[in-house]
Amino acid sequence: MAARMFRTVLRSHAVGLCRLKVSNKRTFCSGGQTPTGILNVPLSQAVPGMPPPKYATVNQDRSETKVTRLDNGLVVASENKFGQFSTVGVLIDSGSRYEVDYPSGISHFLEKLAFSSTSKFEDRDTILQALEKHGGICDCQGSRDTLIYAVSAETSGLPTVIDILSEVVLRPNMFDHEMEDAKSAILFELEMLEMRPDPEPLLMELVHAAAYRDNTLGLPKFCPPDNVKVIDKQTLYRYMQSFHTPDRMVLAGVGMEHQSLVDMATDIFCSKMPTWEESAVLKPPERDNSLAQYTGGVLQVEKDLSSVSLGPTPMPELAHIVIGLESCSHKDDDFIAFCVLNMMMGGGGSFSAGGPGKGMYTRLYLNVLNRYHWIHTATAYNHAYEDSGLFCIHASAHPSQLKDLVEVIVRELVNTAGRVSETELSRAKTQLQSMLMMNLESRPVVFEDIGRQVLANGYRHPPKYYFDEIGKITEADIQRVATRMLSSAPTVAALGSLEKLPSLDTIQGALSSRDSRMRRRFSLFSR
Repeated sequence: MAARMFRTVLRSHAVGLCRLKVSNKRTFCSGGQTPTGILNVPLSQAVPGMPPPKYATVNQDRSETKVTRLDNGLVVASENKFGQFSTVGVLIDSGSRYEVDYPSGISHFLEKLAFSSTSKFEDRDTILQALEKHGGICDCQGSRDTLIYAVSAETSGLPTVIDILSEVVLRPNMFDHEMEDAKSAILFELEMLEMRPDPEPLLMELVHAAAYRDNTLGLPKFCPPDNVKVIDKQTLYRYMQSFHTPDRMVLAGVGMEHQSLVDMATDIFCSKMPTWEESAVLKPPERDNSLAQYTGGVLQVEKDLSSVSLGPTPMPELAHIVIGLESCSHKDDDFIAFCVLNMMMGGGGSFSAGGPGKGMYTRLYLNVLNRYHWIHTATAYNHAYEDSGLFCIHASAHPSQLKDLVEVIVRELVNTAGRVSETELSRAKTQLQSMLMMNLESRPVVFEDIGRQVLANGYRHPPKYYFDEIGKITEADIQRVATRMLSSAPTVAALGSLEKLPSLDTIQGALSSRDSRMRRRFSLFSR
């Protein structure tokens, strides 16, 4: 009965809608009288009787990246950007790659000790309270080749921010209790790295150590546990005396007038003597300027991952493999082509691919994750440094299928030198262009982009330069860089139960063959 009444009401409502007359004119929701004929004016024409519109204009001088080198060698680079907040920081040509003459882990210590007490500020809380008055936040991040101290705050508080940056960069105290806190933080982080379900950070450490064995980029980024008790304040001061010099620093800022930043840097940074020059620090060894030497090789860690779980639901036991090849530095002419190739390979996890434009049409999804249900992860990475680069694919599956997994990934690497369809190349270039432009809408990203480019080259290419260079990449460019990459020795890093892992010679033979198949090696004691 109720269903019949509902259908009757619905039918009468539909009849009523059909009887309505549809008007071909727009109406104003504010009501009242409207000017005669205004509803028929196309949106492409100006409304009659209205004043001409005024459009905002962009002052190219204000948005241009300006660079000034001070007398002491410090480089100041900035770009003015509309808004009441600004991001400013110091980028230093310093990192784990330079620690060959020191116990590994110094950069990790400096990252944990950042924004602690200085000659002017009593402790970390005093610095945070000073920043809080200007709505400021601070952070320090270390990598293999760069150490970044950064602050975002109201532009009106810029003098305070520059003063804090100069103190934490040049005049840290490193009291004993601060060193102990840093050691505790490092040990906790190392423990968490071993326990976390996602082993990507550990795998990136392994693949770099294998690719650049015992030199520069292959030195550990995380402090080894045995070095936590070895590194002390004097060791840190010796390292900073050698590498934290003005000629290796860039003071970068976004959201302020360039000349005001230069004036403050001249007044504050140039007038302060670093703490290590006042202290009785032993003379540091000669500064290491070695170029990265790509070696290739294998590094595997046998580890039981059967009990790894995420929350109450256990995860399947996985074996992880990273296969890498030498790419190029970010100064190389092929850098843009390698970035497009990386975007074309894409990849991710099998659980979720997101939506269109988020990687579901990349090769590692179409050819790997969507075709082999037993593969849990397949992701491409391109690490570019000043003098070398590493292109690699991280994949994971059950340990019993490790050999098949390696064969699938090797085939995809070999196929990078084959035919590239116009559709997938166009999609990869468009996705890379959109990612570039959208990321640069964020002020902290612009800050880091300015700092890294100026630190490496002494100048900054505008975003449009890279946008246009990406658009110029052709199928021939992709095939050329892929062939160049495949000519290098392979690097293999593996983690988990690795009984089924093929040998390095077998993987290298497959990468060198036309069909990318791994040949069976007959032996009385085959694995």
